[in-house]
Amino acid sequence: MARQLDEQMAGRFPVGQRLRVLDVGMGQGTQALRLARIGHQVTGLEQDARMVAAARESLSTEPEGIRERVRIIEGDGRDTGVHFLPGSFDVVLCHGVLMYVEEPDPLLAGLARMLAPGGLLSLLVRNGDALAMRPGLAGDWAGALGAFDTTAYRNRLGLDVRADRLGTLTRTLAGIGAPLQAWYGVRVFTDTAADGAQVPDDVEALLAVEERAGRSDPYRGVAALLHLCGVRG
Repeated sequence: MARQLDEQMAGRFPVGQRLRVLDVGMGQGTQALRLARIGHQVTGLEQDARMVAAARESLSTEPEGIRERVRIIEGDGRDTGVHFLPGSFDVVLCHGVLMYVEEPDPLLAGLARMLAPGGLLSLLVRNGDALAMRPGLAGDWAGALGAFDTTAYRNRLGLDVRADRLGTLTRTLAGIGAPLQAWYGVRVFTDTAADGAQVPDDVEALLAVEERAGRSDPYRGVAALLHLCGVRG
């Protein structure tokens, strides 16, 4: 997903431009720190106090120049208008958040308002068109049958959450003024890997295969996750 994001950013902005990035639901700050390390000014917004503490701890180990490029705010992603003025950011990330939001449209509209004209909105969501893949590949036939006609599922943390369908999000992005420009699949072949599995020796080959599949039909359509990129008109 990081490679996909970098591709979209490189295609939208001049080389070397220091971008203003908002990472909504930043978690422990993996993407925020990665982008700060390559020179961007990053604001992370996270409502989970434990994740905020983890992000701040990670940030504290970085060189001063990187620490100065990151701001962390504890708050709800649905309240971006409380913290920031419209058009304040060139790039807005919302990765792994929508599955926890029962009504995502207001959140997405608020994120689009944060973008400057031509700004990039990056979403990572559970693929509602492929929910039967994981149980099916695991031989859970009852679970696979039950997954065809729903967007509800139980995640690996044991939480009941929701998925999004590509067609629905495409229409939503058009309606909020940040129409879809590109989309990718994420975890096409590796979704069944166990949590905590050892990184294989041929990880670069694995990433190359996943990257190729994530941009190719029909493979990307059955990925566990979808990475959607909209651009503010």
